[in-house]
Amino acid sequence: MTALLDSRQTHVSVRVMGRTPRPATRKLPPASGAYPRLKPFMDFTAAGALLLLSLPVLLLAGLLVKLTSRGPVLYSQIRLGRNGLPFELFKLRTMYDKCESQSGPCWSLPGDKRITPVGRWLRRLHIDELPQLWNILRGEMSLVGPRPERPEIVVSLERALPGYFDRLLVKPGLTGLAQIQLPADTSLESVRDKLALDQVYVNKVGPWLDFRVLMGTALYLTGVSYKNIGRVLMLPTAKTKPAAMPVASA
Repeated sequence: MTALLDSRQTHVSVRVMGRTPRPATRKLPPASGAYPRLKPFMDFTAAGALLLLSLPVLLLAGLLVKLTSRGPVLYSQIRLGRNGLPFELFKLRTMYDKCESQSGPCWSLPGDKRITPVGRWLRRLHIDELPQLWNILRGEMSLVGPRPERPEIVVSLERALPGYFDRLLVKPGLTGLAQIQLPADTSLESVRDKLALDQVYVNKVGPWLDFRVLMGTALYLTGVSYKNIGRVLMLPTAKTKPAAMPVASA
């Protein structure tokens, strides 16, 4: 297997040849209380209600996508879920169709020319993520958890940041502790910061933390700053960050 993480000012591209990464080797302590058993039911109920409420918005957004650019309305990617199991994640398409055939897998940074004019607004309002409510109904995701990543990127990030696979110990989420406290990934350093918060979530997952993350998400969508969200909701922070390792090919 060969993995290469290339960090640049314009984008970060990742190329991987080989098998899907194996899940984290460590295990979570035995869950206590009723929450671990109730959480899937709560996710399903909340996602179903949110999907029904957001259906008019989804239909309007889908129509705008279809009328303003060529290609399908929905876009799907393979992501890794709990225990490293791959699943198909759904989004409203915000980029020009088949643009990654030229750019390859890479993070989207401000000014990304692959994003359509309508897609820019959908991303700004996070409407493009609403189809992932269907992933929650299918049991592949949760409302709260580390954001899912692509297999080819996960392989390289685990090489650069040992412990990255720890994120696979829980279901990925529509929103997460890292997402409401830090901006989108743009470099290996930004991923390291988010990984530290993801590890905090994995170790402290519970109803009170999930509730605060959901409240923080609502505040974030109304324009409250990352710093104020953490302060108002007294969200946990990462005391130490994972040490970065040089990425080598093997």
